[in-house]
Amino acid sequence: MAYQTIIVEKDEGVATITLNRPERLNAYIPLMGDELIGALRELDRDEEVRVIVITGAGRAFCSGADVKDSFLKEAEERERGEAKVVAPGTNLIDRGPMILRNLAKPVIAMVNGPAVGFGCTLALACDIRLASEDAVMGGVFLRVGLIPEFGSTYNLPRLVGIAKACELIFTAKIIAATEAKEIGLVNQVVPAPELKAATYEMARTIAQMPPLAVTLAKRGLYQGLDNDLATQLQFESFGMDFCYGTRDHVEGARAFLEKRSPKFEGR
Repeated sequence: MAYQTIIVEKDEGVATITLNRPERLNAYIPLMGDELIGALRELDRDEEVRVIVITGAGRAFCSGADVKDSFLKEAEERERGEAKVVAPGTNLIDRGPMILRNLAKPVIAMVNGPAVGFGCTLALACDIRLASEDAVMGGVFLRVGLIPEFGSTYNLPRLVGIAKACELIFTAKIIAATEAKEIGLVNQVVPAPELKAATYEMARTIAQMPPLAVTLAKRGLYQGLDNDLATQLQFESFGMDFCYGTRDHVEGARAFLEKRSPKFEGR
């Protein structure tokens, strides 16, 4: 499928979605949202894809919403009474977080540069975040009279704690990658020239794992954020019973005994 604002590539079980508006530091526009939704859903159905990486073209991950083409345009339309009514839950900002959460495949944000506003919240909605030493991150929504979106009021406190989340949002501060690592906002920080290699090393490691078990593990970890222990034990019991009946479990056990690398098929 041809896209105007993103690039989709696949290699060795890893799909990469690149936000592709480098001349605008990959600033978000509604078309990008529509294309991201389409690409994520298509990749989730692709059995050859086991991990998804999201990154940005050029020197930025994503600088946030395009103020001129998004915020200012909509504000002016509202002033003139010409704003289009968009039903709740129909655009990326409303649907994207749940789409990412419910994907069967893990999603890694490769934060190659500034991740501000929507760029920051998009990274937060991914399962894992690796950042370049050159990256900065910030939820700067209050600077333009808005509140955090894309599920960030849910994700951010769970990553850094409520007090730190309040500080970051209320001050609209932008932090360096090193601080982001210190507070748990990103998993790893590496020198810029090493970011791609580090990200794909992790992605390929995950891609070699049994896909069905990975999907259930992802679901269980996120459900565990809000469930009680008894509920999670029931889920784990279901998941273990299901996995015991898969070919991948048999292959994993045989490979362990035969001292070889397993070849998982997702069956």
